[in-house]
Amino acid sequence: MADEVARETRHHRIVVIGTGFAGIGMAVRLKQAGYDDFVVLERADDVGGTWRDNTYPGCRCDVPSHLYSFSFAPNPDWSSTFSPQPEIEDYLRKVTDRFDVRRHIRFGHAVEAAYWEDGHWRIRTGRGEFTAQLLLSGMGPLAEPSVPKLPGIESFEGEVFHSAQWDHDLDLSGRKVAVIGTGASAIQFVPAIQPEVEELHLFQRTPPWVLPRPDRRITEVEKAVFRRFPLVQKAVRAGIYWGRESMVLGFAKLPSIMKQVQKVAEKHLERQVRDPLLRAKLMPDFILGCKRVLISDDYYPAITKPNVDVVTDGVVEVTPTGIVTADGVKHEVDTIIYGTGFRVTDLPVMDMVHGRDGLSLRDAWSGGMAAHLGTAVFGFPNFFLLIGPNTGLGHSSMVFMIESQIAYILDALKTMDSEGLQRVEVRPEVQRAFVDGVRSSMRNTVWTRGGCTSWYLDSEGRNTTLWPSFTFRFRQLTRHFDPAEYQTLAM
Repeated sequence: MADEVARETRHHRIVVIGTGFAGIGMAVRLKQAGYDDFVVLERADDVGGTWRDNTYPGCRCDVPSHLYSFSFAPNPDWSSTFSPQPEIEDYLRKVTDRFDVRRHIRFGHAVEAAYWEDGHWRIRTGRGEFTAQLLLSGMGPLAEPSVPKLPGIESFEGEVFHSAQWDHDLDLSGRKVAVIGTGASAIQFVPAIQPEVEELHLFQRTPPWVLPRPDRRITEVEKAVFRRFPLVQKAVRAGIYWGRESMVLGFAKLPSIMKQVQKVAEKHLERQVRDPLLRAKLMPDFILGCKRVLISDDYYPAITKPNVDVVTDGVVEVTPTGIVTADGVKHEVDTIIYGTGFRVTDLPVMDMVHGRDGLSLRDAWSGGMAAHLGTAVFGFPNFFLLIGPNTGLGHSSMVFMIESQIAYILDALKTMDSEGLQRVEVRPEVQRAFVDGVRSSMRNTVWTRGGCTSWYLDSEGRNTTLWPSFTFRFRQLTRHFDPAEYQTLAM
């Protein structure tokens, strides 16, 4: 009987997908604005999104803690200036409970598909269907691991897993481990596992630029001041924000500035890696910022240890007991860990959501991911994306961008209510003008002209992930919902 009830179609005015920062932030703001008829669908059994799923050793944020948090829910108790993963996950749990949104969440409800039908959204999950007037996607780009198809991997007799699906039951002590990739995750877990393993073979396709991490413990006195005088923490947050905003000049306006910052990274490498041959392997050949800038004080020291081998030859095949590289060398390993990131330009939501006439987002985005303000897509009425195309950042906190989009969506809801609108759909010419403007602004950025290939770019070389300007400019653009930019249908 309970299962039959669970499989009945349930209707809510609003359905939100995901319980990371985007989904939780949206839920809190909906409640605060007086909207109570909504549910949040979550595939897992707790909130947290990428901060719940990524539990690999050494996982932490590379944006300062006071900025990487909701403006409406400051946390005076961060342990350090750059928060470790467990603290961020715990923060999201506390926000969920503090603002009473847990009762709106349906855990274990993995969304399988969503269709726009007869003037509403029909959302299919593994535990029944929902219908809704509006569908809001909080599925971020760091949700689905990207796993390369290595030739022969199916024959490998050892253990294999991705950093986002860490096998905590596996004792790495004394094992011969291959790490594939040298991105943001790998530079955090490699130093954590290096002392445990017998051998660590680090397969590097492109060396990243690494800057020192200015991390420190936050003292108990500071925490007490933040609790007693919230405006002090707000001022600290503002200082961090504007300091980070100044970095846009190098990334998007004057890439030549990045060559000056690059000297800091070069000194960092020279200071921590004395071996000239290894240092040559680790020296990037592109301008700093073209790929994601990484920060670490323990990555370089870890890979200089005797039990670490940095491999720069490409992988030819995987055998039952190891990996063969292009130079003919077989590297004997019993464990393979992928540090290969996520499906950022090939999002799962692309196959999941279908708008008018059954059009999928993948079909709509055949010419590259595109959305007005990274939030609304032509052909998809009453559908809004959080962390959509060209809202990612290379310099600051995604939470700032998420809160900007949340404010825009809330204004859309209020406009629909005040003007009696049943449906809103962005006009194609409005979306096209916005996307053309973004792509034009992207031409002279370091991400485009820095001399690299990165996960910021799609298969056609378009940067459909990052915002090419100041975040305060994005907030200005999303401050108000303009119904004139939308095709509307009254009730």
